[in-house]
Amino acid sequence: MNNSIKRMVTMAILTALSLVLMALIKFPILPAAPYLIYEPADVPILIGTFMFGPFAGVLMSIVVSAIQATLFSGDGWVGFVMHVIATGVFATTAGLIYKKFHSRKGAIIALALGTLAMAAVMVPVNLIVQPNFYGVSYDVVVKLIVPVIIPFNLIKAGINSIITMIVYKTVSKVVKML
Repeated sequence: MNNSIKRMVTMAILTALSLVLMALIKFPILPAAPYLIYEPADVPILIGTFMFGPFAGVLMSIVVSAIQATLFSGDGWVGFVMHVIATGVFATTAGLIYKKFHSRKGAIIALALGTLAMAAVMVPVNLIVQPNFYGVSYDVVVKLIVPVIIPFNLIKAGINSIITMIVYKTVSKVVKML
């Protein structure tokens, strides 16, 4: 099979898997914010990012976010933008680092820094989006940063990083055999 076709097919399969995981597995992480839902959709995106680079990760993030906003979420375009930013920053950071340090240690560092980048970026994003689009007072959002927003993003990205580390090698070996 042509390499570019194989790459596109693999990315499409990972994107579809991301959507299936998003639809099937979701639950709140923090009792203080039951509206913040964990779902493992970033795992296939991170696998695609590690296999094909940061651009592929961002592209997959955009496609998954668009379908999520259309089919799975009532957040519409605002949810789309927030999901693209969160997953895009996570995947881009991890992908750029893993591309430079292509090893197990590099993957661990990449995922750790991607997790931190996502958590850091989602603070100003929430400070802008929550008051302007969801009607939550700016003061309320500020009070949620340390006990809710940062921990949620660290936990979600951390879980997805651990799962990615566990399954990446197996998935990449299967893809290479095709």
